Amino acid sequence: MASSNGDEATAAATTPPKAKKQLLLNAFVMTTPGHLSPGLWKHPRNRTDDYNKLHFWTSLAQLLDRGGFHAMFVADVLGPYDVYKGPANVDPVLASGSQFPVNDPLYAVPAMAAVTKNLIFGVTASTTYDAPYALARRFSTVDHLAEGRVAWNIVTSYLESAARNFGLETQIEHDERYRIAEEYLDVVYKLWEGSWRDDAAPRDREGGQFAIAGRVRQINHKGKYFQVPGPHISEPSPQRTPFLFQAGTSKAGTEFGAKHAEAVFMGAQLPELVRKSVDALRSTAKDKFGRDPSHIKVFAGVCVVVDETDEKAQAKFQDLLSYGDREGALALFGGWTGHDLSSFDDDEDFRFTDKPEIRSTINRWASTVPGSDGLRWTKSRIAEFLLIGGMMPKFIGSPKTVVDELERWAEVADVDGFNLAHVVSPGSFEDIIEFVIPELRRRGLFREKVEREGATAREVFFGQPHLLDDHPGHQFKWKES
Repeated sequence: MASSNGDEATAAATTPPKAKKQLLLNAFVMTTPGHLSPGLWKHPRNRTDDYNKLHFWTSLAQLLDRGGFHAMFVADVLGPYDVYKGPANVDPVLASGSQFPVNDPLYAVPAMAAVTKNLIFGVTASTTYDAPYALARRFSTVDHLAEGRVAWNIVTSYLESAARNFGLETQIEHDERYRIAEEYLDVVYKLWEGSWRDDAAPRDREGGQFAIAGRVRQINHKGKYFQVPGPHISEPSPQRTPFLFQAGTSKAGTEFGAKHAEAVFMGAQLPELVRKSVDALRSTAKDKFGRDPSHIKVFAGVCVVVDETDEKAQAKFQDLLSYGDREGALALFGGWTGHDLSSFDDDEDFRFTDKPEIRSTINRWASTVPGSDGLRWTKSRIAEFLLIGGMMPKFIGSPKTVVDELERWAEVADVDGFNLAHVVSPGSFEDIIEFVIPELRRRGLFREKVEREGATAREVFFGQPHLLDDHPGHQFKWKES
């Protein structure tokens, strides 16, 4: 028995420790003055009032690239948040710049790619209001110019204001938008993967052939929603299909992500709640679509306020809060939920309102947001909650405090990384680079350097430039007979 115990002890001593998960970090931004922290554009450490200047974006990209971030994840909307004090009223968002005005996120990517070496650019674009033929061309173009460091965040759009401005009386029904998106993806896969052979464009100067007849073909797509003969007007880019991000935890959204996404963005106040969504996503990917669940990277959205000590971080948070614009926050609430709180009394506790959709949202926050016990969720409380980082969970503290939370979330929620929202830009990202990333590296949770400079987005996440074999888009690849 003693010998057996000794053998077990020896085996335990020689078993290598489990390798720590290397976290992935994205900077979450938007081409607007006020992304998720309304009113903070005027803070001394914020420069987002220069959102329409190219130097703002190239400087930010260089900061993130030097600091070790994996990607810049760029949100977008196609209409204003005009529900609050509405209908169709943009006035409440104007002072705070709350996601209005907002520029197209794709155009700055080639310039940012030109001044960086490794940063990936994830760009949001909708399947509801744009033709797949045109979108495929734009992403191929930018993937060429960025040498493969491009991702598409696939969305179906959710604002009534967008629907009206694209000529509709109201939004297309939620699940119908996903049915459209399903066929949309088939079209772009056919264009990106199946319209040009790998050897279609040899650039043969001596023979005088840029591209070769018979190696470029039409796709002849005829579906319920789209008629696209092809061929793809752009030659294949380094990744062919850009790396695919998606967000959405409805049943339709989860199934869409489980089938198509290579990375998914999720949000909730508690890691245990995120874990439920992660498990549902990965089990659906495996059981329904035959994909390896590890072939989907999951990012949780969080907002970090960090400083040398917990006390300094709390003081920083209070300073940031003092710049917030409550009207802008309530306008964001209206856009996200579709509910206008302006007609309610200032002292109404929305945990008990007679509007079930509002009550459901607020009770979810009241039961999960730290420090909410016994608090009344009035308009003022809702606005204060949303002022810093919007609906995202807030990690406030010293490097140790913040990284403790990041590490706990990675373990409990089983996420691969984080979309880190800024309160001020570039200030929030400067703080993360100064305080958070060194602590992550000290714990062995973050890469010390890039594995290979200039790698494409998909090579960074999965080790190869093109779609993995179990991805549904792979079936559309032109296979030479």
